Amino acid sequence: MTVPETPVAGANPAADGSPAFCDSIRRLRERTDFLAAARAKRQPTGSFLLQARPRDDGDPACRVGFTCSRKIGNAVARNRAKRRLRAVAAEILPGRARAGWDYVLIGRPEATVGCAFDRLRDDLLRALDRVHKAGEPGR
Repeated sequence: MTVPETPVAGANPAADGSPAFCDSIRRLRERTDFLAAARAKRQPTGSFLLQARPRDDGDPACRVGFTCSRKIGNAVARNRAKRRLRAVAAEILPGRARAGWDYVLIGRPEATVGCAFDRLRDDLLRALDRVHKAGEPGR
């Protein structure tokens, strides 16, 4: 399952000043973007690590990247972990990701491949809530 790159209907906020959710989600592919996310906010969970940063480049789309180190295991295990992270991101991010932000999901050894999908989903929801604390307007 791939992350959709089409606009999400109803994802924009009300006129009450709540933060804008992204209209489209694109993939991070450049190494410099991953390095910039590594210097930003980090939210560890039991099954993966979330890195998130506001871009401040005026682009309303949000971008997401996935990575797994060799600590995860061989290529089959790393690809399975990334596939699971892509699936949970495709399900959760369209309604929760903020416009103009980059997100990187990093797999954890044994945890990303071995945990239940419901736990991955709950971990991503909780991590996004913590990264985007209430009271932080758009950041």
